[in-house]
Amino acid sequence: MAENLSNAGLDVTIAELSDHLIAPLDFDMACLVHNYLRAKGIRLLLKTGVKGFTSAEHGILAEIGETQHLFDFVVLSVGVRPESALAKDAGLKLNPKGAILVDPQMLTSDENIYAVGDAVEITNYVTGKAGYIPLAGPANKQGRIAADNICGVNRSYSGTQGSAVLKIFEMTVATTGLNEATAIAAGFETEKVYVFPASHASYYPGGQELFLKLIFEKPGGKILGAEIVGFDGVDKRCDVIATAIRAGMTVFDLTELELCYAPPYSSAKDPVNMAGYVAENVLLEKVKQFYWEDCEKLRQDTDAVLLDVRTPYEFQHGAIDGALHIPVDVLREDLARLDKTKRIYVYCASGQRSYLACRILSQHGFDCCNLAGGYKLYALVRSELAVSMTKTEF
Repeated sequence: MAENLSNAGLDVTIAELSDHLIAPLDFDMACLVHNYLRAKGIRLLLKTGVKGFTSAEHGILAEIGETQHLFDFVVLSVGVRPESALAKDAGLKLNPKGAILVDPQMLTSDENIYAVGDAVEITNYVTGKAGYIPLAGPANKQGRIAADNICGVNRSYSGTQGSAVLKIFEMTVATTGLNEATAIAAGFETEKVYVFPASHASYYPGGQELFLKLIFEKPGGKILGAEIVGFDGVDKRCDVIATAIRAGMTVFDLTELELCYAPPYSSAKDPVNMAGYVAENVLLEKVKQFYWEDCEKLRQDTDAVLLDVRTPYEFQHGAIDGALHIPVDVLREDLARLDKTKRIYVYCASGQRSYLACRILSQHGFDCCNLAGGYKLYALVRSELAVSMTKTEF
């Protein structure tokens, strides 16, 4: 709605009670969306509750926080709930949120009534627990399964994993399975990696960076979910990972996938392969990770050394406060500047050069960790946190 209203020439504000837009995304990946929407002229009011509306002579007064603001019109997009009044009146069993309870054959508590689609409770394919995920793809599959069973063909619905894609102006956002927050809440021992590859071979014109977050279980590498944000090739990468989840694959299997390659479409190692390699390195303990949320505490830790291994140009245009700078290309010659009694926390722009730096340091007896997502993710999230602490003016 914001995209279309903006394209129609209107000034658009989105008010959201949560700290980020698009609930299936984690906060860190949603920061990419926030940054892009602001660049498109959309005003965001995050962590902001709308208390009510009052009709005014020239529009609608919206009570936002402790103030009122005048709008020409308001669109309420506050989620969905199952429309199950008919089922309730018929005496069917519902869950506390009003979704109709069905068995794997889509049969309700009445042996003569089937129910499908956005009205029913589903089993989450990843967690195995009951849930509610209203999506068109699962609804269509459920309809076919119900019809088969009505006609005497025994078919069962195996669950919904929540694969979805969204267009925002030129940006594409895709998710499948669990995000990090829901994986932790579900009790999984969760790990994550980030990769920021080009959508196709970098030497072929038109490639654009995509941001991929892969969530998986330790120590076995079961794939729990993925979040991808970018402008080209996002949907197909998410579809591959969605298929891998459905097939019960692990992150180790992602490295073995033989995916279509030609320079206009991908790289010899597809972004999905790359995510698998990075995850494999973590699970095989070739490298230890730390995360953007750890950086502020590490700056105060006298037993920790933050090491920036980017180029001098990159370092001069932004770095984590207090970081020591040694470019990876001269790291072997400058090892004497580092203290082996302290843990070294290494970062580069995306995590690739800092991984190489960690391998060098490990071979020389240093204890080191690599910043997952690199300075690029750290700077993006820190910028978003700074914006959220600033009062938005109309």
